[in-house]
Amino acid sequence: MTTTPPRGRVLSVFSVLMGILAITNFAKPIPVTSDTGFVFFGERLAGFPSAAAGVIFGLILLAYAIGIWRMRSWALPLGWAYAAYVIVNGLLFRLRNPMPGETERQVFEVVYGIVAIGGAVALASLLTSRRSELT
Repeated sequence: MTTTPPRGRVLSVFSVLMGILAITNFAKPIPVTSDTGFVFFGERLAGFPSAAAGVIFGLILLAYAIGIWRMRSWALPLGWAYAAYVIVNGLLFRLRNPMPGETERQVFEVVYGIVAIGGAVALASLLTSRRSELT
């Protein structure tokens, strides 16, 4: 039986956060407002497409969370693929949708973009820096 290398606190927190993000994707079929739904390559989906994409991405993010938790080498390319998707998805969303007029909404969207892109890239970078510890 192979032992898992220690993740440390930061990777443990990232793993849990990715698991929570997976759960939120599984919840995409539940319509909350007209502004909810899975955003796929910049386009907000609704109905079955939103539900299907939410489940698929939920499974991918759950696998990513497990890969981080278990310090698996396959989490590294998954991390960079996810980081690239977050960047492209965010840019396409902004190109296809005008910035909202309300200041609060603008601040939210800017902060969300920084956290989403920064977090995805930081996590992939951290996994890269610990590549030799991944099994």
